[in-house]
Amino acid sequence: MHNYLKAIGFGNIDKDELDKIIEDVINNADRTSNAICSENTKLVEFIKSFGKGFGIAVCGEYIQDDKFRIEYYYPYFIGSGVTTDEKVDVKKHSDKESYAGICDDVKVGITIIFYLQNITEYLNVKYIGHAFKGDMNVTLSALSIDGKIILPVNKTPVQVNNHKEYTKQRSSLIAAAREGDEDAIENLTLEDMDMYAMLSRRVVTEDVLSIVDTSFMPYGIESDQYAIIAQILDFRLENNKVTQNEVYILTVDCNDLIFDVCIAKDNLLGEPAVGRRFKGSIWMQGRINYDYSI
Repeated sequence: MHNYLKAIGFGNIDKDELDKIIEDVINNADRTSNAICSENTKLVEFIKSFGKGFGIAVCGEYIQDDKFRIEYYYPYFIGSGVTTDEKVDVKKHSDKESYAGICDDVKVGITIIFYLQNITEYLNVKYIGHAFKGDMNVTLSALSIDGKIILPVNKTPVQVNNHKEYTKQRSSLIAAAREGDEDAIENLTLEDMDMYAMLSRRVVTEDVLSIVDTSFMPYGIESDQYAIIAQILDFRLENNKVTQNEVYILTVDCNDLIFDVCIAKDNLLGEPAVGRRFKGSIWMQGRINYDYSI
């Protein structure tokens, strides 16, 4: 059973109930899509929503045109807005016909790896063109099964403005360093050394959560899972149509990367509010948005 089913409100189901849900997704899908992924293989994806923005996708192929063979399924959550305009590379997972998006965003400072949601659209664009000649961007989203709400860092308006200026300057330095600018690389190295020295002094007398405002770090052994601390910009409460379990949708700002997080109310410790922070582990997903109008 997929661990992240809990995130979309399927926390108390057994194997037999899951089999019925998977069958329902195939027989009563809200949307069906397909794509040719090799000379002899046609990938078919059934998608069914179980709440506003979240549901289950089942992928596989038809054998002899009448029998569907399930290869895998996964819970999904579709985020809102555009998270990044940076270039995205897509790589296939080695064990199944699923894909990971890889993106270097200067705001985060590390390579973001996410589970690609619109697989069939990507395959159609890649292999048959599918009338796409324009630009693309990415909408990231995340599922979480373990999170808590923590208080914000108390900052003055001057500190907020200083942080914005610092973020802009650092992003410019990282962009220059990518192009091989040696001065930018040296400045970033010195900044990191100063930051480490400052943290080493403050952590002796202060709690680390009062020093670190937001953070985005790889988590565990899976490449698309992260541990984050993020500021809550907005939130809402939704219901799973089958179980009636309540699910929180949090819009968060993590290292100036804005995306939505879906977590079951039972798995979130504390009450979310705008300005407070979310701390937890996430499974990052994402959609590549293709602009067909160009």
